Amino acid sequence: MSEMTAPQSQGQITKFGTLAIFLILCAAVAASGAMFPPGDWYRSLVRPPLTPPGWLFGPVWTILYIMIAVSGWLVWSRGSLGKVRALGIYAIQLVLNAGWSAIFFGLQRPGLAAMEIACLWVSIVATIVVFDRHSRPAAALLIPYLLWVSFASYLNVGFWLCN
Repeated sequence: MSEMTAPQSQGQITKFGTLAIFLILCAAVAASGAMFPPGDWYRSLVRPPLTPPGWLFGPVWTILYIMIAVSGWLVWSRGSLGKVRALGIYAIQLVLNAGWSAIFFGLQRPGLAAMEIACLWVSIVATIVVFDRHSRPAAALLIPYLLWVSFASYLNVGFWLCN
């Protein structure tokens, strides 16, 4: 009996170790965005209608990054063919996610950031589509992310047009 327990518990450790890696990866993406705080330039901009208060972004993104991490982990945990391609698309959207803050806040280029966020939006849709083939829950976990990035796209374009 103990011989059966060791591999099972080892598998559980590996499974949750992989989840930790996905959480760390998403935390790194979040940290890369935090390297470019809004600052005086952002505070001086004319805000588009429906701009939420600044305090809302941290909690929303924290929840979304956890969901993004769990989504990637669910696909990774599947033994299905094609998951490497799906996770490649997932990685692309993470890179685009990390790049947006650098462009919008770091370079202070809302027009260029609008083009970048459009690419991010497409990559999230592509990730949802390919993840759905491997895990419906993984795909569903990305829907709030897509909705938030849709709203962020509106805000980004609004900042660009208002300023």
